[in-house]
Amino acid sequence: MATIVIEVMPKRELLDPAGKAVHRSLLRGGNDSFSDVRIGKRFELLVDGEVTESHLEKARTIAEELLSNGVIEDVVDIRVEDKN
Repeated sequence: MATIVIEVMPKRELLDPAGKAVHRSLLRGGNDSFSDVRIGKRFELLVDGEVTESHLEKARTIAEELLSNGVIEDVVDIRVEDKN
């Protein structure tokens, strides 16, 4: 079994209020070595057997059309992770 992982993040030019809130919490806790926090989404699509190019093409389409909002988000990564 393998997993296709899709990662979606807010566009860099847009505000990320949740990320800012986490960053402020880190600073209050004394963790000042991080300059910013951005929060995104991770999706896992499980595939029985080997991942084919057809699976990846379908995942790309799903990522762009269903899992992300192209106005405010970017699909930043689509990769295969083996789950052995």
